[in-house]
Amino acid sequence: MDRGGARIPRSRGPGGAGVSERGSAGATPRGGLRDAGSLLARNPDFRRLYVGGLVSLGGDWFLTVALFALVLDLQGSALSLALVVIGQELPFVLMSPVGGALVDRLDRRRLMIAADLARAALCAGFLLVREPGDLWLAFVLLFALSSWSAVFDPASSAAVPNLVEPRDLATANALLGSAWGTMLAVGAAIGGVVAATLGRDTAFLVDAASFLASAALLARIRRPFGEPREGVEHPGVVAATAETLAYARRDHRVLALLAVKGGFGLAAGVFVLIGVFGKEVFGRGEVGIGTLMAFRGLGALVGPFLGRALAGRDGRRLHAAILSALATFGVGYVLFGLAPSLALAAAAVFLAHLGGGAQWTLSTYGLQRLVPDRIRGRVFAFDLALVTLSLAASSLVAGWAADHLGPRRAAVALGAVALAWALAWWGATRGVRRAASFVPLEEPGLGTAGR
Repeated sequence: MDRGGARIPRSRGPGGAGVSERGSAGATPRGGLRDAGSLLARNPDFRRLYVGGLVSLGGDWFLTVALFALVLDLQGSALSLALVVIGQELPFVLMSPVGGALVDRLDRRRLMIAADLARAALCAGFLLVREPGDLWLAFVLLFALSSWSAVFDPASSAAVPNLVEPRDLATANALLGSAWGTMLAVGAAIGGVVAATLGRDTAFLVDAASFLASAALLARIRRPFGEPREGVEHPGVVAATAETLAYARRDHRVLALLAVKGGFGLAAGVFVLIGVFGKEVFGRGEVGIGTLMAFRGLGALVGPFLGRALAGRDGRRLHAAILSALATFGVGYVLFGLAPSLALAAAAVFLAHLGGGAQWTLSTYGLQRLVPDRIRGRVFAFDLALVTLSLAASSLVAGWAADHLGPRRAAVALGAVALAWALAWWGATRGVRRAASFVPLEEPGLGTAGR
């Protein structure tokens, strides 16, 4: 699941000294389109990461559109689409503890390049899936792709605070979050047309090429992706996972931000229904799927910048902005389930992911401001695993509900789940909101977190 993110503490550019508590809390964050353009112009390393993400994400949506249409043709049920999503998400969850430990132990840039190269080779394997008896191979390939993503995604989220200045971190988050939406809009729309006109094999090859391009851009980044590891203890996978959970339990601000994204995943299985609505409810095939995904992308493109504005330049309204974003996601999918036409369904999807994009970016931004570099990879691996696990469960429920109750009822029900979670989360985090600040907690034996 891609997968866009958000970040903060102090970067380690040339002459930088790493993340510092004073640097992250004292700098005035930037935001808005003008600052976004300035950041891309001033910081070539971040620009390479951003462009690589654009290219790779665009390829991913070529793959998604083509794979959804392929599975529907070979298997023909909403549940089969849910199994595709689970085939992507379950291995991500299983491999996240390993991925997080590797991200905090090894060179993040080299890990990300290795993951891109491996995924490029795996994408070419989808060329061999031709008939129902070959579907097992598609699931094996999905398992391997997701396993590498469990390394790449937390490494990317953990690295960004080290690639930009503290005042630019909010802008970097909005840019990366909107990149996900931009390439969903462009990649899904073009991917639908390419799959329908040039064939699915072309879409699979485009995704493979996008990973190679991303690896080439990452190889040119010169700033370090993490702080020096000298003198830092590297526990095993089990101990590292236990340490991550203990850290979240100790800092309820971190726990609250993890919880909101996990709850978002409980409703986000409604994504499975986009394929059903585009191809079957509205009868528009790959073009229908691509259209709905494109409007999903447009919402996710605008949402991060809107969320940044709602949260305020210093992030003081962060929790209220997250509440509004998650509630908007729920309302959008309730309207999606009731939409009588493809055009109105597309507008509802846009609204939903206006909220979804804002919620994802803001919660990630908060985590990056709070969590020190030495454990940041593991925290993001846990964060992504939690939302992925809840998404997998939600996808299975969505597919079953669409087959047995109808896709419209399923969409309305999952939208209502998002609304309910937003209200429950708001009530449960009252104490956290009153005491909220972005000063990291002191870590036993380490002093101020983030030094």
